[in-house]
Amino acid sequence: MINDAQDAFGHAILDFHLRGQGFEIIERDDGLFNLSKGPGLYFSRYPDWPREEQKAIRYAGGRVLDIGCGAGRHALYLQEKGFEVLGIDNSPNAIRVCKARGLRQARVLAITQVSRRLGVFDTVLMLGNNFGLVGNERRARWLLRRLAGMTSEQSLIIAATRDPYETVLPDQAAYHARNRARGRWPGQARIRVRYKKYVTPWLDLLMVSVDELRRLLRDTGWEIAKTLRGEEGRYIAILEKARSKGIRRRGMA
Repeated sequence: MINDAQDAFGHAILDFHLRGQGFEIIERDDGLFNLSKGPGLYFSRYPDWPREEQKAIRYAGGRVLDIGCGAGRHALYLQEKGFEVLGIDNSPNAIRVCKARGLRQARVLAITQVSRRLGVFDTVLMLGNNFGLVGNERRARWLLRRLAGMTSEQSLIIAATRDPYETVLPDQAAYHARNRARGRWPGQARIRVRYKKYVTPWLDLLMVSVDELRRLLRDTGWEIAKTLRGEEGRYIAILEKARSKGIRRRGMA
């Protein structure tokens, strides 16, 4: 588990929660630095979400696991709708903020620590590009199989990612080529977050095209039922159990 000095993401969220200010610097392992859109995004309300997120959340139902819940925007929305939601994040400060904002079930837990000991879920949320937390092909397959074993027969994964090839930036194409030369998937970005004096550990964030996602899902117990397209290569895949008879809208407004 990360310590306080490594909780850059959580400190940015906490400062925004307490003072309405904060920022995130994203550092990539090839030396690229970028400013993110900022922690305010993690506090956005439903009317301000991207259209594909608004559509995707309607598929949620039953008992919900929100992986990488951040400040709790999706979990709190579903909780207000009457669903039982468990939000998890490896950031202690993010979970502190979730609880302060009223999320009843929130735990400091890394994605690799999910197991059936948490109970059985009907929906797994991986919104906000959080499908990328699977990291790499090997870990993705392991995690997807584990999620298959801790979810109901009619369960869904609502998985947000980004097609890494929908870019015109030359540094992105060069990074893809660098990854291929190193035996990595082209959209496998190694990054860390900086905020003030805080720096997270390096982590792999895996971004995949729809075709690559289908390849990744083979023999994991999951398949794509639907995709919802957004801007700048963003999309959300609704994943269902491979033996399921089709997705069911969960009756949300």
